[in-house]
Amino acid sequence: MTLLAAVLALSPAAALSKKGPERRQRRVGSHISLHLSTHQVVGDRRIVLRGRVRPRGSHRVKVVVRGPRGAVLGQASTRHGAFALRWRPQRLGTYRVRAYGIHDRRVRGSSSPIRRVAAYRYANASYYGPGLYGSGMACGGTLLPGTLGVAHKTLPCGTMVTLRYHGHTVTVPVVDRGPYVAGRDFDLTTATRERLHFPGVGTILSSR
Repeated sequence: MTLLAAVLALSPAAALSKKGPERRQRRVGSHISLHLSTHQVVGDRRIVLRGRVRPRGSHRVKVVVRGPRGAVLGQASTRHGAFALRWRPQRLGTYRVRAYGIHDRRVRGSSSPIRRVAAYRYANASYYGPGLYGSGMACGGTLLPGTLGVAHKTLPCGTMVTLRYHGHTVTVPVVDRGPYVAGRDFDLTTATRERLHFPGVGTILSSR
């Protein structure tokens, strides 16, 4: 009887030791993707930012835009893990966009590769150079056939400007003042014109 009583007294403690503390659910790894509807936008058009979080399920998503005027966008993905946001650049220039999957009780946080998008405006341009080689430039230096840059009336010297024309892109500094023909925004040096495959006078896309 004494042995039986001792066994019965120990039984609850033994049961607790076998059960132990309740284990917390471990977070699993996650992956988030991000794709842009376009990598260049003109004017005030919107861009669609799409992606997917794995594993499936509703997860909190944050998209961070860094650039001339950044933004932070948030949304919850669908039960399939998909998300879609719309964003409009507020200023001209180049932006870096990245999506983050926020960690929760089920998954660890993750981040997508950085995507880039450029916001442009239409600008009228011409070019200059022949007959002026050897002349001094308003921002310093001498104009030569290989000089890369643009002339602009007001942008500070050295300001980097990205120009695009029919699929060709070049980023060059402001090196001179001009153009002095009404209605034109930029004068391209000969080397810049050649890089862009620009005919000489016409409309280009500009980041400034």
